[in-house]
Amino acid sequence: MASKILKKPDSFFESFSRRSGPDKVSTHYCPGCGHGVLHKLIAEAADDLGIQDRCVFINPVGCSVFAYFYLDFGNIQVAHGRAPAVATAVKRVHPHAIVISYQGDGDLAAIGGNNILQAANRGENITVFFVNNAIYGMTGGQLAPTSLIGQRTATTPRGRSAENDGYPMRVCELLATLEGPTYIERTSLRTPKLTQKTRKAIRKALQYQMENRGFSLVEILSPCPTGWKVDPVKSLDWMEQQLEAYFQLGVFKDVGDERPAKADPERDLWSANYGTAIDLPTDLDAKLPEASPAPKYRNPSLKIAGFGGQGVLLLGYTLAEAGMLSGYHVTWIPSYGPEMRGGTANCQVGISEERIGSPIVSNPSVLIATNLPSMDRFEPEIREGGLLLYDRSLIDRKPNRTDIESIAIPATSVADELGNSRAANMVMLGAYIGKTGLLSRESVMEALDLVIKRKNLIDLNIKAIDKGIEYGRGAR
Repeated sequence: MASKILKKPDSFFESFSRRSGPDKVSTHYCPGCGHGVLHKLIAEAADDLGIQDRCVFINPVGCSVFAYFYLDFGNIQVAHGRAPAVATAVKRVHPHAIVISYQGDGDLAAIGGNNILQAANRGENITVFFVNNAIYGMTGGQLAPTSLIGQRTATTPRGRSAENDGYPMRVCELLATLEGPTYIERTSLRTPKLTQKTRKAIRKALQYQMENRGFSLVEILSPCPTGWKVDPVKSLDWMEQQLEAYFQLGVFKDVGDERPAKADPERDLWSANYGTAIDLPTDLDAKLPEASPAPKYRNPSLKIAGFGGQGVLLLGYTLAEAGMLSGYHVTWIPSYGPEMRGGTANCQVGISEERIGSPIVSNPSVLIATNLPSMDRFEPEIREGGLLLYDRSLIDRKPNRTDIESIAIPATSVADELGNSRAANMVMLGAYIGKTGLLSRESVMEALDLVIKRKNLIDLNIKAIDKGIEYGRGAR
């Protein structure tokens, strides 16, 4: 006898291990928010259409900024408003991919207004899910392009006025006037019945992209109890009485029948052109001796962390540059707090003999920590058997983990002896390559010449790297 099994879609991570902190089962969204519902609808559609391994999810700044915590897709996080531009690039390079641009109203209709307009006008074969809750939900509840007349926000405490703030922008109606788009519909998450209509619209938009019919956009009206400063039940009443009254639901354009389905591209353009696209100089091997790391140190994923001003981003950038010069596939993602100097900073680096599927480093095989808060935060994330290098000049405790290899480097003290404590980052870099043998000294020196803009500092950094190499080799 058949049985129905209720479970998360396979396109959802079973446990949200990418989240920091102990909570790995709940999302970061507020109670009553529609984003979690919409994520589920997208994940279910990807499962049922069999496209999970082809999906590339592109999300900018906003409440969906951490969507990669939950959806087991390829993911690219982009600058505010730029998702359609990046989606265009990804789709043109990977025409077989299913590219999803996921945007809020403050993102798509404000700073990203021209990006969405041009992508729609070109008829790019991408799918856009546009979440409209009529407010900047993430950054304090400011006026959005879709905020309603009379609506009170953090920046319109007396309510939006047409004379001062203009009228709410109807994105579907605007884009439907263009020739480029194939399918545009506005739906809602207010009731189960309307949510089912949203479910169908999501699948149709994705199906059109699978059939190469062109640009699709589904605008989803979604509750934001926190931004509206009401409880979740009252937020649904406000949606019915106000939001849906102004933003009429329905299909605004559907010319899919006029744009017949086309066969999927036979070749992935990126794969076809990959070798010629990034060919390095033919004499590279002659210039840069091959390194021979032990198997356990090959293909590392690194997290390098400290405070602003310690040069942790430069450390990671230099490693990535040296890896590229040595013929590896590399990624480098910087992350820093708004305080910059004196605030937190870290970067994620991948160095691999194979193509790297995602630049995100959730569980690093290597952690380089240059201050105690970074070691406290990231030590638990290191993979079992991984490697931890830390600056013992600034970190006054030993690692808690006994299932990892750890090396204490007096990086700041060594840099002080060389005459500049800011060279401690290069001492740590040298210690890492000295310990692992992943990169040759020559490749790092060549990279250093490319990344250091103030050439008068190169000699100091070379000395710091060489001192670090001595410490790293001595730790074998």
